[in-house]
Amino acid sequence: MPIDPDVALGAELDELTFAWTSSDVLLYHLALGAGAKPTDPRELRYTYERDLRVLPTFATVAANLRVFDPPVVSFPGIEIDLAKVVHGTQAVTVHRPIPVEGEATARTRIVDIQDKGKAAVIVNETSVVSSDGSPLWTARSSIFARGEGGFGGPRGSSSRVELPDREPDAVIDTPTLPQQALLYRLCGDRNPLHIDPEFARSAGFDVPILHGLCTYGVVAKAVTDALLDADVTRVGSFSARFAGIVLPGETLRTKVWRTDDGLVLTTTAVERDAPVLADAVLVFTDR
Repeated sequence: MPIDPDVALGAELDELTFAWTSSDVLLYHLALGAGAKPTDPRELRYTYERDLRVLPTFATVAANLRVFDPPVVSFPGIEIDLAKVVHGTQAVTVHRPIPVEGEATARTRIVDIQDKGKAAVIVNETSVVSSDGSPLWTARSSIFARGEGGFGGPRGSSSRVELPDREPDAVIDTPTLPQQALLYRLCGDRNPLHIDPEFARSAGFDVPILHGLCTYGVVAKAVTDALLDADVTRVGSFSARFAGIVLPGETLRTKVWRTDDGLVLTTTAVERDAPVLADAVLVFTDR
């Protein structure tokens, strides 16, 4: 059986110690499209080491920057074909601004397994601390594995974020590059779904698609730039559900509403009028 919930649920993965430098941060920001206006002082915060600041979504790649092989979905009690898997949700909460360079340790455990009938959803949570033991960030993500349901587990609940019943406070159009996935894979995600046409077809897609976490980072940056004056230190957390794919080169349209605690938003691919991110919430830091 590909999924054994008795073994998987609550399992702790191997502890991982990793490090990053300013060059890694610069690469990540460039892979999101930073620097399109290379003389803009706000863009230089992402692309020039003199006053470099780290977008909190860097947390999604920091531990995998030195990974050069395609990922595998192999955890205690779980063995799944990579071609069946797509990213379901992602959330990052930063406990303080991520330093430009550093060393940290990540501890990950599987916190939920849901049986959706024709699919399974696997949720894991990662806590990251710096070399001195102080908390840096907590990340929570889920993967959606097609054809892996039916193992008798609970279906689980689905939470939805209600959008305000009024016009959005901002509408942001963000172009992606045709080569965006080729750049982003250099940050550690070598899944062939994002570069190999044959593999993409075997996974049910006409062409390679953009990494969900690239879209997640692109939108976080666009919203931070437009509504927070590119001040990444004001972002306390960002969470979203992946509602659809992005084809490299498409334009992302993000509608944003202000709330008491931060922002709620939704993103579509303009060319197909197709949903991309849903149930997305950016919470301001209370520091």
